[in-house]
Amino acid sequence: MLFVPADSERKLAKATDAAADALILDLEDSVQPERKALARGLARDYLQNHARGTSLWIRVNDLRSGELLKDLAAVVSARPAGIVLPKILGPEDVQTVANYLDALEESGGIAAASIAILALVTETPAAVLRLGEFVRAPAARLAAISWGAEDLSSALGAGNPRLPNGAWRPTYEYARSQCILAAHALAIEAIDTVYVDFRDTAGLRLACEASRHDGFTGRFAIHPDQVPVINRAFTPTAADLSLARRIVQAFDSGAGVVSIDGKMYDIPHLKAARRLLISPQNR
Repeated sequence: MLFVPADSERKLAKATDAAADALILDLEDSVQPERKALARGLARDYLQNHARGTSLWIRVNDLRSGELLKDLAAVVSARPAGIVLPKILGPEDVQTVANYLDALEESGGIAAASIAILALVTETPAAVLRLGEFVRAPAARLAAISWGAEDLSSALGAGNPRLPNGAWRPTYEYARSQCILAAHALAIEAIDTVYVDFRDTAGLRLACEASRHDGFTGRFAIHPDQVPVINRAFTPTAADLSLARRIVQAFDSGAGVVSIDGKMYDIPHLKAARRLLISPQNR
């Protein structure tokens, strides 16, 4: 999912060819206050005039900014695939925005609940501590969640969220883990945060491999050059798919444990193999 500043016609045009699965037209952090109105207009025009081979999302401003309703009023009629909602405090923020979308869809003749929500669930301390509430009361429009270290660090008045060796400091590793667990408990997408050094291709590749291994299903990008690296890392290899098929076939015998190439596989491996093979891109 590639972030694109919605106030830049040049960057919007360049993003069209980036081969991202989704573009997020950003009305929030990458747009200065005096350019918000311009960004809304350009985002609406982009939504209306581009073919939908790529899923188009809008990152709106947060509920307490005074800008959110202006954002929704400008773009909902152009039917984005979804809204990226930043800096929430808890599930009630998602529900409030869902209510706004209900009203705007109804008044605009848009199919009910057709616009999804991706919530950024760790940008405030309150949201991190309340993630379990999403699991107890799932929101119908919530299609994905993600996390972020920089906004949380700012909210805490803290410094660099990473240790000198590049690893996340404990507070941020906790937030990251909570995001993964909540997403899978809700059976929705878990999207990993941005990798800020867009020139560090090798570092991004390693970070994406770790993300996929840990259970994230995709990643945010902040530059078009990051997209092919992310796509490669999150796309199963031919070897991955071949092994998954062999695992499924081996369990056709009815055994509870099977051996393949000297390694033992049990029911959790079978479930993982089936999940990999039923993903749309792997059919």
